[in-house]
Amino acid sequence: MLFSLSSGIQIAAIMVFTSIIFPFLASNLLSVVPLLLAVFLLNQKGFKSGLLRFKSGQAAFQWMLSTKGTNTSISSSFSGKKVEVKRKKEEVNKKEKKEEEEETQDEVVKPALGEVTHVPFNWPILSDEVLIQRSRQFYEDVNKRRTMRFYSERPVPRAVIDNLLRAAGTSPSGAHTEPWTYVVVADPDMKAAVRDIIEREEEINYTQRMGNKWTTDLAPLKTDWNKPYLTAAPYLVLLFKQTHGYMPNGEVKVHYYNEISCAISAGIFITAANQAGLVTLTSTPLNCGPALRSLLDRPDNEKLMMLMPVGFPAEGATVPNIARKPVEEFSVYI
Repeated sequence: MLFSLSSGIQIAAIMVFTSIIFPFLASNLLSVVPLLLAVFLLNQKGFKSGLLRFKSGQAAFQWMLSTKGTNTSISSSFSGKKVEVKRKKEEVNKKEKKEEEEETQDEVVKPALGEVTHVPFNWPILSDEVLIQRSRQFYEDVNKRRTMRFYSERPVPRAVIDNLLRAAGTSPSGAHTEPWTYVVVADPDMKAAVRDIIEREEEINYTQRMGNKWTTDLAPLKTDWNKPYLTAAPYLVLLFKQTHGYMPNGEVKVHYYNEISCAISAGIFITAANQAGLVTLTSTPLNCGPALRSLLDRPDNEKLMMLMPVGFPAEGATVPNIARKPVEEFSVYI
């Protein structure tokens, strides 16, 4: 073999040096081809004199300088073809996207509400004195509302519950989709089944899932996994959010902001119950949704949000002696 160890080191040094001098060699494979070809020829029989010149380094640099333009030309041609292919591909993609958009525009998209007429809005304009008096009275009434965990078995007329539901149904909702389902449970056996599901899960929640911090924060409120009010209250109202609905033709109907819409509706329901003279409780039974949905035969597009017992407070019922934040602590005027 014609190459010695020192020759190999020198050639390697030349390659590194030329890569530094000519950055295009390090980034373009085609530019290194002539140098690799030279190394190959130097290993062949009959190229001893060429090896001596190569070892000096002069011929190598002259060769690289002489071929720089050719290599650059080849590289430019290759890069140009790549750019052309990329450009044509982008043109095809743009054309396909435009065709898809035109097809979509050709489809007639109708609003879920159908055609809606708009009518004049008549609203009484009250004096400042009346506005202040009415708003103050409403605050004083709603401020009496308390979360109740002790219920009387005294019956409540169904007409009252119907009115509460009607009030809840006045809630605003995303695109007027009204994504709520209120399931009212009055049957004693069904209430017992609901209680069984919830207490079994709540025992696991309190002893395993919730953790020490959560249960410690709840301790002053004297709440645990035992839920006797689920069978004592005359009604259990379960609010399910509809994640989506269906059009008359079977197409899926999007329910925008379904959870926020249902939360507002629940707030109106709770306030209406208070105004009617009843008490309630907002319960969010952890890990009970699927079992309760199955028990109550609700479809897959409905997810349980909360459960609210409704009725009268039991004789001797108590509530925690806690206060609410003053308005100055949770409001900002700008």
